[in-house]
Amino acid sequence: MRELRYRAIAGDLRRQIEAKEFATGRLLSSEAELSAAYGASRVTVRKALEELRGDGLVESRQGYGWFVAVDPLRQTLGRLGTIEAQLEASGVRADRRVLDFGFVRAPDRVAGLLGLEEGGTVLRVRRLNLADGAPFARVTVWATEEFGAGLSRDDVERRSFYDFLAGSGRGVGTAVQTIGAAAAGAQDARVLDVPVGSPVLRCERVTCDRSGAPVLVAEHVFPALRTEFVVELPNLANDSIAPSGLRLVE
Repeated sequence: MRELRYRAIAGDLRRQIEAKEFATGRLLSSEAELSAAYGASRVTVRKALEELRGDGLVESRQGYGWFVAVDPLRQTLGRLGTIEAQLEASGVRADRRVLDFGFVRAPDRVAGLLGLEEGGTVLRVRRLNLADGAPFARVTVWATEEFGAGLSRDDVERRSFYDFLAGSGRGVGTAVQTIGAAAAGAQDARVLDVPVGSPVLRCERVTCDRSGAPVLVAEHVFPALRTEFVVELPNLANDSIAPSGLRLVE
């Protein structure tokens, strides 16, 4: 009887996944919730999920639970660009949703990176980037007050900061990007639709204009299961196979 029950549950979940009722990469209900919904034991539910995993329809990962199988979107680090450009190059529909917009006191770290005095004012824009309608990244951008003064909420919802910087006469210069691992806090977990404490990739980027003056500081937070970063490394030395650019976190 249990044999038939787990197959029935697997069949119903398979039907929902194939009908696109669950978006790719989105979390399924927990085993406990599925157990209650189907009136079955967690052992039976887990067996159904394992069958679907064997068919390549679902995956599980520590800190996330079960989710619809997804191939992570790859982002290239070899050139400076925007999330939207990277997604569109992969054939994915990119959208953005501004969560808040306003001038605030710069956090001490941001003030230091932008070369501002302590307590200086910056434009802060917090937004959610979507890939084919699913949450892909939470992004917070801090712009110098001088640069941000001419921008509106509608502006930053329609176009990227790089578009405005390129058109300002200052131009887009270089950028330094730092990537590290972190755990999703309650606020990010809510907007990214992942469990609190689940692994995320945190990227900090400082962008300068053509004169070398820092203009933008951006923090990108990506659910770890939905993206991966790729960089091509030229063979300049063959005495080490360790990744380049490593830095110990103090």
